Amino acid sequence: MNPLPEFRWIAVCAAAFVAALLLLPWVGPGPISWEAVLAKQSPDYPILVELRLSRTLLGLLVGGALALAGALFQAMLRDSLATPYTLGVSAGASLGAILALAFRLPAVLGLPATWMGALAGAALVLFLVAAVSQQQGQLSSVRLLLTGISLNGVCSAFILLIHSVAPDARSLSITHWLLGNLDSISFSALGVFALVVIVVAVHLLRNARQWNLMMVGEAWAASRGASPKQLMRTGFLCGSVLTGGAIALSGPIGFVGLVIPHIVRSRFSADYRVLLPCSFLLGGALLAAADSLGRLVIAPAELPAGALMALLGGPYLVWLVRRRF
Repeated sequence: MNPLPEFRWIAVCAAAFVAALLLLPWVGPGPISWEAVLAKQSPDYPILVELRLSRTLLGLLVGGALALAGALFQAMLRDSLATPYTLGVSAGASLGAILALAFRLPAVLGLPATWMGALAGAALVLFLVAAVSQQQGQLSSVRLLLTGISLNGVCSAFILLIHSVAPDARSLSITHWLLGNLDSISFSALGVFALVVIVVAVHLLRNARQWNLMMVGEAWAASRGASPKQLMRTGFLCGSVLTGGAIALSGPIGFVGLVIPHIVRSRFSADYRVLLPCSFLLGGALLAAADSLGRLVIAPAELPAGALMALLGGPYLVWLVRRRF
């Protein structure tokens, strides 16, 4: 079969990604003047650059990271329902951020305490899952799944406990964070996150052929020259880094890592040379678009991007289950 028709979907998704970058910063409850922006006049220029553009870039990166992690975990576990939240890293990140909010921890090195708490929580769960899942010197996909689900439940229980006993003001902050929001952040923080995402994505794309083999099975991959042991370790680490970093910046945003790989696999291609880049590009465009739509639906108030993604992704998942099963 000629692979070119499949690979052209990468160009289509890249076009959607670029269109989102160029158009979505102009979407909002109030109009922005081209002339004022070009002249760098306030308030149009600060609103466009410091608020809307930074949020759009964050949405593109977070959505792309979560979709890429979802596609990766589905290959590792050979389960089409695996998501960035399956292995418990997201729950650990959420618990770390909630603890920082509940105890009003100060910023560390100029970084918000919620970011540092989320990264610390994700790292702790990453270590625990990896340690428990070791079997004869290598990671077991079954143990990864079961351990991740167990730790996910434990962390979720602690989150509910902290939320229930927190004072009203802190409880509202916790609720707001748990809904998943894309807030404007500094371009320096965006640059660091973008660098991490690019490095991880390039590494995964270089091993796309081996991930195709892993989708069939570890024995098959080993017989074709791949190293399942090394792939499982690097895949778990890369997926956890993408998930932990995304949640630290935006809060827990669901369904992107589940829905987008499904759409790409069923509509475009199951080849990981196409699936990985298309998932990243389409996931970023979708989340950024959802955030822009959330600014308009109940303006001047905003609908959190995480809530909107749940409203869109939940019905799609139900439809997919009814169609496939």
